[in-house]
Amino acid sequence: MGIVNTTPDSFSDGGEAFSIDDAIRRAEELIAEGADILDVGGESTRPGSRRISVEEEIGRILPVIKAIASRSDTPISVDTSKAVVAKSAIECGVEIINDISGLRFDTEVAGIAADSGTGLILMHSRGQFHEMHSQEPVTDIFAEVENGLRESVRTATDRGVAADRIVLDPGIGFGKTVEQNLSLITNLARIIEKFEEFPILVGASRKSFIGKLFDEPDARKRLGGSLVAAISAVKNGAKIVRVHDVLETRQALDAAKSFGLL
Repeated sequence: MGIVNTTPDSFSDGGEAFSIDDAIRRAEELIAEGADILDVGGESTRPGSRRISVEEEIGRILPVIKAIASRSDTPISVDTSKAVVAKSAIECGVEIINDISGLRFDTEVAGIAADSGTGLILMHSRGQFHEMHSQEPVTDIFAEVENGLRESVRTATDRGVAADRIVLDPGIGFGKTVEQNLSLITNLARIIEKFEEFPILVGASRKSFIGKLFDEPDARKRLGGSLVAAISAVKNGAKIVRVHDVLETRQALDAAKSFGLL
C-alpha cells in the first residue's frame, strides 16, 4: 500500500504532495513503482496535528481520487475517520476505508462500509484525535491491542460489515513505546492468532520509533529502518504493508525472499 498524503503538515513528507497536481503525480509514481493499493489521506495524524473540517478534507482528496480512478485500476483506499468524507470518496471510486480510530471517532463509518460493500481497515489507537500520540503507554500492549481491535470488529460487524471485508492494523507508533512497537512487529503472530480470520496490515514506514533507534529526526532519512520493519512485518505474518517508498520496499521484500528470509 503506497501512501499519498494531500496534507501540508505530514510528519513524513512535509507537504510534498499537498497540491492536487503534486498528489496526482505522486500517486502515478507509486503505481509505476508497483503499489497494489493507494492510500489517499487529507488529514494529518502526526503528533500535534489539528482536526480539519469535513469540507477541507473533502476538498483536498476528492480531486486526487477522481484523477487516480480515471487513470488506473489500482484500488484506492481513503484514510479518514469521518463518515461523510468516506461516503464522498466512495462515490468517486474508493474501494477501501482506512480508519485510524478503529470506528471510535465516528461509528457511522461502519454503516457506510456496510452499505457500499467496501473494505474496512480498523487500526488500534487510544484517546481523542489530539491525544492519540500522547497517551501514557499501557503495561500489556498485546492485551490492549487485542481488546481495542476486538471492540472495533464488534462495532463493524454489528453495523453489518461482512467479516471478509475487514483488515486489522495494530497501530504502530500510536501511543506506544519504541520497545512496544518493535515487539508488536516481531511478535505479530500473537495478534494474528487472536484474529485468524482477518488479514493484518502494518504501517511502520518512516515512523518516529525507527528514528529513535539511530537518532534520526528527519523522517525522510529512515528508509533503512523502514525496509527492515517491512521485511520483519511480512516475515511475521502481515499481508499488507503501508509504505512511503514502494519501489525500495518491493525490492527489499523480493531480495529477502531470494535470500530465504521470507
